[in-house]
Amino acid sequence: MSTSTLVRGTFILTLGTFISKFLGLFYVIPFNELVRDEPGALALYGYGYIPYTIFLSVATAGVPLAVSKFISKYNTLGEYEVGRKLFRSGLILMSLTGILSFLIMYLFAPVFAEMVIASNEQQVSVEQIITVIRAVSFALIIIPVMSLIRGFFQGYESMGPTAVSNVIEQIVRIVFLLGGVYVVLFVMEGSMTEAIGVATFAAFVGGIASLALLVYYYLKRKPHLDKLSATGKNEMNVSIKDMYKEIVLYSIPFVLVGVANPLFQVIDTLTFNKAMVSIGLAAVTDLQLEILNFKTHKLVIIPVSLATAFAMTLIPVITTSFSKGNWHNLNRQIDQTFQILLFLTMPAAIGLALLAEPAYTVFYGADELGTAVLRTYAPVAILFAIYTVTAAMMQGINEQRWSVLSLLVGLLVKLSLNIPLVQMMEVQGAVLATSIGYVAAIVINLFVIKYYAAYKYRMVVRRTMLMLIFNVIMAVPVLTLYFGLDLVFDPENRLHAVIILAVCGLAGAFVYAVLSMKSRLADRLFGDRITRLRNKFS
Repeated sequence: MSTSTLVRGTFILTLGTFISKFLGLFYVIPFNELVRDEPGALALYGYGYIPYTIFLSVATAGVPLAVSKFISKYNTLGEYEVGRKLFRSGLILMSLTGILSFLIMYLFAPVFAEMVIASNEQQVSVEQIITVIRAVSFALIIIPVMSLIRGFFQGYESMGPTAVSNVIEQIVRIVFLLGGVYVVLFVMEGSMTEAIGVATFAAFVGGIASLALLVYYYLKRKPHLDKLSATGKNEMNVSIKDMYKEIVLYSIPFVLVGVANPLFQVIDTLTFNKAMVSIGLAAVTDLQLEILNFKTHKLVIIPVSLATAFAMTLIPVITTSFSKGNWHNLNRQIDQTFQILLFLTMPAAIGLALLAEPAYTVFYGADELGTAVLRTYAPVAILFAIYTVTAAMMQGINEQRWSVLSLLVGLLVKLSLNIPLVQMMEVQGAVLATSIGYVAAIVINLFVIKYYAAYKYRMVVRRTMLMLIFNVIMAVPVLTLYFGLDLVFDPENRLHAVIILAVCGLAGAFVYAVLSMKSRLADRLFGDRITRLRNKFS
């Protein structure tokens, strides 16, 4: 794949992922307003969604990436029918996987709920968590099939269906969620538990809409796919057993990588309450965990959307270069990906940390603790992004075993540090433990890429230093404007916070863009289009 194709595929997935993530971020404003008079509502929502995310990742996280890697590999060899054969059998297998995952999550909901609640003084009860977990579990029935179809398209380097279906899924889910919660609370005058149950069931409704769109895409493109299959070599007869053996080998590391962030959150869910209860803070543990695992995490995860898009695009690209033994292209792709990733992720994460107070106020209202957590948690987004992309690179060069090891090391570090750090620093201790765990995993990934891809980091280090300088320079006008506007506007007022966030954010983006254009860093990363754009406006 050429550089322009890599950037184009990444752009399509990035756009779709960003739209989906932003929708998933902004719906919390009306959602928070609807349930603000219901104590523990968002905490309950988080308690239901985190185990669902784990089951979802186990059932599907490896599927799109593993299938795209498998299909890309055999398409490169001209064996199109092998991928089609996998797709047909995979539809049956994924249907069974979805039903099995649903049954396990539904039946074992009481077990997880009892592990979470550490004291009767908490705002949320075991029975409430069971209800919400069971409501969201229905989505597992259809999402594995949906993930298989997405992986099939990605294997053909077609990123559009994945991007569009992500957006449609999110729109339908949010409309159903907000409408359902409103009806339950204000029309039917139902309980908070019933409202949150409807909110989590919205994942199933959104999945139905996304699956319908993907089936439409497949039927529309089937004639073209049939032509490709007819022109293939059709010399290899890969058995179903060998196919799934290869897919399993691909999938296990993908599952672990896809479930990395939720697993870090699960460690918080299972240990945070116990640590807080042990220091006599049972009454506020649900509130602090809600701020960490739901409210601030929603904001922090936005810069990571780019990393997710890169990860999905990288697998077929790096696999192709690695399979052909084209080391020059492989190193160039890795080099470009690191630089573009850091170029876009760093200013977003740092800017969010600088503007933590107005950002948190816009979405959730003024809160001193929420602002403090967001300020320290935002830079961790850079670690999330680097881990996701380095893990994806390791899949592409067939070093899956190391990605498993690095994740396990990171989780072990997080698990061993979480309780003592929470006891010392409360919610900030959990943020610190997460950071240290991710750093441990990333260090292992970087060493593996250096050794097995013969990759040298000199250029990336130099460019990263330049980007850091740009971010420091960017911070000066942002903070100057922020402190100036703080004298005129009240950052605890939502409308005023929107003005502060917009003015300071746009100023920071403008300064960073000018520095990147003047230094020609943007030209080196994004090619001739940026050069033409700069010349046009010079």
